[in-house]
Amino acid sequence: MKFVTFNPYRTIGIQDVTYIKPENMYRELDTVLEADVVLFPEYWQVNTLVYGLKKRIFPSIETYQIGHTKVEQTRVFQGIFPEHVPYTLIKGSAADIDRDIFDEMPVPFIAKEIRNSMGQGVHLIHDKQDFLQYAVNNDVWYVQEYLPIMKDLRIVWVGNKVIEAYWRVNQGHDFLTNVSQGGIISYENIPMEAIQLVEKAATTLNIDHAGFDIAQVGEKLYFFEINVMFGNQGIRDRQYTDAILEYLLGERPIILPA
Repeated sequence: MKFVTFNPYRTIGIQDVTYIKPENMYRELDTVLEADVVLFPEYWQVNTLVYGLKKRIFPSIETYQIGHTKVEQTRVFQGIFPEHVPYTLIKGSAADIDRDIFDEMPVPFIAKEIRNSMGQGVHLIHDKQDFLQYAVNNDVWYVQEYLPIMKDLRIVWVGNKVIEAYWRVNQGHDFLTNVSQGGIISYENIPMEAIQLVEKAATTLNIDHAGFDIAQVGEKLYFFEINVMFGNQGIRDRQYTDAILEYLLGERPIILPA
């Protein structure tokens, strides 16, 4: 099987891969057309590859489109798993702050930038002044109820299975658990219900490469977001590359002894 990759770092360990810089795609269309699978294109390339050139891409087109922004993700999850979505408001910046935000969302609440990740662009809002600082820099307002948690789950889905799951534990931050923000990793006591929820969501939506961030409040599980190009800090061994190859080659899962 021939592969073209637009991201060499995510395809280390995969054989028969030709690397093309994303900006050179149109100069090397013949190579792209000869590939069986195109790996890790940038978002701007996806429509051309899938709808124009009829290429199979990895991650899937559904993964790219659903995972593109927090708005896209949340609206999908509200439609199919509404009981697992924190109370969320998505407003255009023409909305009236008093009527459309503070009358509907109790403080404190969380305001997020819709294209940021790794805990960046997340703001804890206590009052109108906090919100104004966020609002003036964002065309779309994405605000979410504050969940009183000290840790959350990162569940990594690659191909057609969960390859890793771990807690990200807050270490002194006001509200963020991200490893990039100082959170620590724990592999202990991962709830099977969270694994099953991710399995159901990923297979329903044809997502094949994502880090699912999930909060647990009591017995309740909530989707925070999915990250298509997730970090690999918590992934152990060679599970990542092996899972990609297994999926793309259509091999049966390897069952390891307990």
